[in-house]
Amino acid sequence: MTEPPFRRVVVIGAGLMGTSVALALRRSGVEVLLEDADPGNLRVAVSLGAGVPVTPPVSSGDATGGGPADLSDPTDLVVVGVPPAALGTVIAEALARFPAAAVTDVGSVKAAALADTRAHASAGPGLDRYVGGHPMAGSEQSGPLAARADLFDGRAWAVTPHVDSRPDAVAAVDQLARTCGAFPVQLSPGEHDEAVALVSHLPQVASTVVAGLLTTAAEGHLVLAGQGLRDVTRIAGGDPELWTQILSANAEPVARLLHEAADNLHRVAHNLEKRDAGEAGLADLRNSLERGATGVRRLPGKHGARPEAFSPVPVLLPDRPGELARLFADVGAAGVNIEDVRIDHSPNTPAGLVELWVHQDTVPALLEALAHHGWDVHG
Repeated sequence: MTEPPFRRVVVIGAGLMGTSVALALRRSGVEVLLEDADPGNLRVAVSLGAGVPVTPPVSSGDATGGGPADLSDPTDLVVVGVPPAALGTVIAEALARFPAAAVTDVGSVKAAALADTRAHASAGPGLDRYVGGHPMAGSEQSGPLAARADLFDGRAWAVTPHVDSRPDAVAAVDQLARTCGAFPVQLSPGEHDEAVALVSHLPQVASTVVAGLLTTAAEGHLVLAGQGLRDVTRIAGGDPELWTQILSANAEPVARLLHEAADNLHRVAHNLEKRDAGEAGLADLRNSLERGATGVRRLPGKHGARPEAFSPVPVLLPDRPGELARLFADVGAAGVNIEDVRIDHSPNTPAGLVELWVHQDTVPALLEALAHHGWDVHG
């Protein structure tokens, strides 16, 4: 039997991210201890099998998996998964409480977390054992009930050492990412914050702004909403308090990108307003749309492949139990691998449209198999 990569890991904060990290570690046989200021979150995380509590159960009748764990045994790593406003304080406390352990976090902003940790740990030991981390995965849902052991599988995990970070601490956080199924990407805290401002924080604000327009829309108009609108607005359902903290902590790069995006939106609006003034305005509008299409093509696809290597095959799916399973079985029997899948259920219809994304080379075989099994392929 393979030895676990860590003897013991303490996870402080049993929300979505902390509990998912704990579940992923338990999947690899790592002993995990859990802490959370909210007894309810702790009970749920323990009941999910994420670890055992460091703090005592609220009452002897609670199903928390036993009493508090003994902290006298060595701890290899501490993972801090608390809200951004509390990161610096909790990281500094963890460095003092666990003097032999590397300490990391799963916060969305790294420079502010490092500065806060320095402020709180300046007179204490072990800042060289702190290495920031940020798994690029999550959900618009929150809390331990939304946690999953496979949340990080195949996802990037930013590892953000500072100038004083010890190599063994960096290696521990790198190993944490790999143990949780992710692939580590090393960046400085500042580089990380610039990157996530574009790939995470700006999309959150854009999604929120579009979703906000729906609050005054006529109900009859919303009936027409398709998958495009749902895709754009899905992440707007995130926790407003959490996102207020995240955006405030990374305010400067996010504000800069918002101004740039706003300038581009104003340009598009101006071109639409002057569309009757000649071809110049339409050409400028077309250039804006083409630039967006070019940007999308730059995004890496599955396994790092370019997205243009995959093609969508739309299939009409009857709204009956077992139909999706039958479709997947027919595709698998044809020897075709589904790279991605999207489902669009239109209101008041007894069917949905499933987009099966497959490698371009397999499209002919897939179409033949679908026709053989009587599937209605659109497009």
